[in-house]
Amino acid sequence: MPGIILHHYPQSPVSEKVRVVLGMKGLDWRSVEIPRLPPKPELMPLTGGYRRTPIMQIGADIYCDSQCIIRELERRCPQPTLYPGGGAGMVWGISRWTDGPLFTLALSLVLGAQADELPEEFAADRGRLYFGPDYNLKALQQDIPHILAQLRAQLGWMEQRLRTGRDFMLGAEPGLPDALCYYLVWFIRGRYAGGPDLLSEFSNLLAWEDRVRALGHGRPTSMTANEALATAGAATSETGTHSDAGDPQGLTAGWQVAVVPDDIGGGPPVVGEIVHVSTEQLAIRRRDERVGEVVVHFPRVGYRVSRCSPGGG
Repeated sequence: MPGIILHHYPQSPVSEKVRVVLGMKGLDWRSVEIPRLPPKPELMPLTGGYRRTPIMQIGADIYCDSQCIIRELERRCPQPTLYPGGGAGMVWGISRWTDGPLFTLALSLVLGAQADELPEEFAADRGRLYFGPDYNLKALQQDIPHILAQLRAQLGWMEQRLRTGRDFMLGAEPGLPDALCYYLVWFIRGRYAGGPDLLSEFSNLLAWEDRVRALGHGRPTSMTANEALATAGAATSETGTHSDAGDPQGLTAGWQVAVVPDDIGGGPPVVGEIVHVSTEQLAIRRRDERVGEVVVHFPRVGYRVSRCSPGGG
């Protein structure tokens, strides 16, 4: 298998989720540190405009969104499994809570608490991305007591799960629910001044946090962005053509489509030709003058796919 390359930056909470998965599996990987803010000129040739973090690259295959990244890591490196004891479908249902409402609460807390000190450019970018064009970080700041009450109750759910004496969320072995919950605890602890106090009442959660942290991030080695681009340019995608006869949108290989995140932050559409379409994933082929042909992968959940007009974008 070509090497795993992760395009990320240290402070990214969603990247921490993926780094923990790499640690659970004990994998070697190359680390490319990307800017926290657009433009990202060394990343755009790979993604075609998708700007969120992290991105995983394996040769000329580019994986967007942590859903897609984690599924591919499990497919390529199934042992140790992320689903000890089974229950993969339920785990992904849990992810819609941790990556949806719970993530939004954590972001609201961190950005609201720092509303007076965030650099203007960063505040504008993250405010629009996560809360839409009418974002108001001052309003979040005023709402912190309510946000804390919501977070405290839901952290308590994690505490209840661990109160049975289990080491990890699914039992004796770590699995995907640990990564899904840990990255939010990591984010709250590291980016909210009151985080340690908020977490201190949850003794079982604190012991679990230490166990997950001890799993590490696998074995990363540094790589430059230009080296990653050269790797893509020298490789050929491993993705085979696949259509889904039951696809509700009638999507099929060969169609020209545009893909955008289906949330308030949106983003530039990534345009390309469908190579692979299934219940869980869409992969599109596109070309860039710096890297040649790449295939960009997206999860179906959380993304809107639209057919492009003939000859158009």
